[in-house]
Amino acid sequence: MKIVVIGGSGLIGSKLVAKLKQQGHEAIAASPKSGVNAVTGEGLTTVLAGADVVVDVANSPSWEPAAVLEFFERSSKNLVAAEAKAGVKHHVALSIVGTDRSPDIAYFRAKLAQETIIKASSIPYSIVRATQFFEFLGAIGEAGASEGKVVLPSALFQPIASRDVADCLAEVATGRPLNGTIDIAGPEKAPFNEFVAGRLKASGDGRPVVGDPKAQYYGVAIDDTSLVPLDEARLGKTPLATWLRTM
Repeated sequence: MKIVVIGGSGLIGSKLVAKLKQQGHEAIAASPKSGVNAVTGEGLTTVLAGADVVVDVANSPSWEPAAVLEFFERSSKNLVAAEAKAGVKHHVALSIVGTDRSPDIAYFRAKLAQETIIKASSIPYSIVRATQFFEFLGAIGEAGASEGKVVLPSALFQPIASRDVADCLAEVATGRPLNGTIDIAGPEKAPFNEFVAGRLKASGDGRPVVGDPKAQYYGVAIDDTSLVPLDEARLGKTPLATWLRTM
């Protein structure tokens, strides 16, 4: 099976391409580095020729509201149009758990716009919404740094290892289109600040991490329902403690 991974050189994409190749598929890592740019349309016709599946894990280089919305709208419209011409049978997209519940977060609004374009296209699709990745816990901690400590929301959080995300995407991409959405999350759920405290401690960072119910997540108030699956979800296999030993 020929599977084109848009954003195939990134954190998730590189792991997904490797996984698919191990399974015997023809997995193509497509990104601006390889001459494929979904935002401009450059290289799409060539790379999608003969493709059975496209997996879109590309990320916007900017989180500025207008820029991130333009990125996901333009890239998604170009992709589904090119896929229709190439006869692609399955479009898989990586999105975010809670995208439809946090309209004040510009990135989430942009991902929801991406999902809308995918659903309206003629291509059979699967949307995989993931919780935040373990790999970003350090950066999240820095965003809450203030006066020698780290202040973060105490709302529930359920982050996941990027390798588990790639494994799930590989399973979905090689299966029948869902024509729907699934949630994936880590195997553990706990207050936001506890995960970040574990990450900082493992890296030798002794700053205290304080959970505050009024603290915001990138400028937006959140609660126990904002960033975790509310219904059935597929769970990753990797607990935080295991991932910390391999980071």
